[in-house]
Amino acid sequence: MASVSIEQVRKSYASTEVVHGIDVEIADTQFCVLVGPSGCGKSTLLRMIAGLEEITSGRIRIGERVVNDVQARDRDIAMVFQNYALYPHMRVRENMAFSLVLARRPKAEIERRVAEAAAILGLTPYLDRYPRQLSGGQRQRVAMGRAIVRKPQVFLFDEPLSNLDAKLRVQMRGEIRELHQRLQTTSIYVTHDQIEAMTMADRIVVMHEGIVEQAGTPLEIYDRPANVFVATFIGSPSMNLLAGRIGEDAGSVELVGGARLALAQGVAAPPGTEVHVGVRPEHLELNGQGLACEIAVVEPTGADTQVIARCAAGELVASFRERHQFRPGDRIALAASPLALHVFDAASGARLPDQGFFAPRT
Repeated sequence: MASVSIEQVRKSYASTEVVHGIDVEIADTQFCVLVGPSGCGKSTLLRMIAGLEEITSGRIRIGERVVNDVQARDRDIAMVFQNYALYPHMRVRENMAFSLVLARRPKAEIERRVAEAAAILGLTPYLDRYPRQLSGGQRQRVAMGRAIVRKPQVFLFDEPLSNLDAKLRVQMRGEIRELHQRLQTTSIYVTHDQIEAMTMADRIVVMHEGIVEQAGTPLEIYDRPANVFVATFIGSPSMNLLAGRIGEDAGSVELVGGARLALAQGVAAPPGTEVHVGVRPEHLELNGQGLACEIAVVEPTGADTQVIARCAAGELVASFRERHQFRPGDRIALAASPLALHVFDAASGARLPDQGFFAPRT
């Protein structure tokens, strides 16, 4: 087991730079998720950690060792790929044992390690089957078993669940997290799915266009997003944003359309500053003194009801745990606690300090 340190790492293809000086610290035994939209550089960064891509500049450490010039096979890492990468002509036990055979480990040790990994992953009944005889979830377990038998310092996961159906993804999320808690091996996991990131990570690194937008625990990022991109990328449905400007006393925001929202604390911006006010759908509630809205769409999901409503300041998505008989065209008024509001500078997208400690609605 080891920590991973990424220091000012850059990656260019010819004259095009795709990773722009990233700094990330991943502690020993931590489960870190790199999350972001397609093309943001997260898989490229993972491949540089693995040694499958060369680093243009910067430094990567695994433990105390700088691995920039170390071959992938000598980095003491194990990688689980999106497409499983199993050998179709080999049985499960042979797939899992392959790296140990290449390393010329004793036969008894190989059998013991494969049996241990198979028991952990529930693969013992399938050891003599070929990959074609397995379901998608079973194949992914074999891929993880092949990584486990190596007993590496670091596990790397490159979108391992993207080929599975929705129900199986949820099941495998729990299995991977449980596996990490059992093995306590440093893990770096790449996904574009922010639900996977929120539910699996000890630490999330949000990437966008080759840079790190924010890093922190799932709840830190959810409760205090650093900018508009993070605020709208993390959370489903995403955060509502309404345009406005800071009022004369810096303790309120005047929305487009004339409504005024009080802030829990004043923000560090002069009156008149153009801003975006953010509020999460679950923090909106029915309140006769709130923003006057007209319901456009009602989406019952069973556990809650999501409503898309339009007001003078823009469109809002609200999520209610209570059962309401909403219909399109109904008039409602929506409000949120000042503690649940997030204020971002309209020009830069950065969060404006300081709005006090966010306290979720109970």
